[in-house]
Amino acid sequence: MDDFDFLHGFWDVAGRRLTKPLGSGSGTWEEFPGHAVVRPLFEGAGNIDEITFPTLGRQGVTLRLFDRETERWSLHWSDSRTGRLDPPVVGAFTGDRGDFHGEDTYDGRPIRVHFAWYRLGPDTARWEQEFSAGDGRSWELNWIMDLTRTGRVSG
Repeated sequence: MDDFDFLHGFWDVAGRRLTKPLGSGSGTWEEFPGHAVVRPLFEGAGNIDEITFPTLGRQGVTLRLFDRETERWSLHWSDSRTGRLDPPVVGAFTGDRGDFHGEDTYDGRPIRVHFAWYRLGPDTARWEQEFSAGDGRSWELNWIMDLTRTGRVSG
């Protein structure tokens, strides 16, 4: 239940994402900074983060909730571009790595989504996103965020 406690606090984010994922073949990545704050909820059984990407003119929020019955996390994302809550990805941690899967759409077509969270130390973490347009046998890494703690742990 305390899997995401490492994330509580204030972070600088070095982001990069594939400009045209899923078969465009461009292979072009854009890089951008971000700033995030993560606050605990429900005595460790949840948290909420707010992230700002100043050069992209976007903000986002993630709500993470631990299902006590299934012992799995659901991660829900929304951003200022759409104002909608995307379908969750669901999963768990094994050691210092968390894997979360879900279904969504991209440019109107159904896709599978995979998030991976890495606890790299007390002051560093990494998040990666992959899409699969098919049966989930092949995945395309399309977004990476490296996080560096900037201040106190929130509480």
